[in-house]
Amino acid sequence: MKITSSAVSLNVEDVAASSKFLTTHFGFREEMAADGFASLARDDAGMNIIFLRRGLTSLPEDQRNYHATGLILAFVVDDLEGELARLQAEGVPITMPLTVEEWGERAFQVRDPNGVIIQLVDWNAPTGD
Repeated sequence: MKITSSAVSLNVEDVAASSKFLTTHFGFREEMAADGFASLARDDAGMNIIFLRRGLTSLPEDQRNYHATGLILAFVVDDLEGELARLQAEGVPITMPLTVEEWGERAFQVRDPNGVIIQLVDWNAPTGD
């Protein structure tokens, strides 16, 4: 099998709000959009993000009414403190402050208008034994 691209699809109430949040604050661009649908991409990201309006009949019947919960969109970045300062200056509420885990992960989180958690991360040498 050869995978030529990948995407994650998230069901949300307001597709336009999630799309605008990622295009405004995270440098994504809309590649395709229609009523209840938006496909976002970045030149430097290995995965597209697709937002689907909850309840669309094109979704499998048993999945139509679910909302994107229990997942985190994680973006590994080069300058975590710089991204934190930029997002704060842009007025984006930080929902989890910058934390350092013993396994070497440093991260903070924000939420888009539909409650989708976005985590910015960098990695360092573990601090534990």
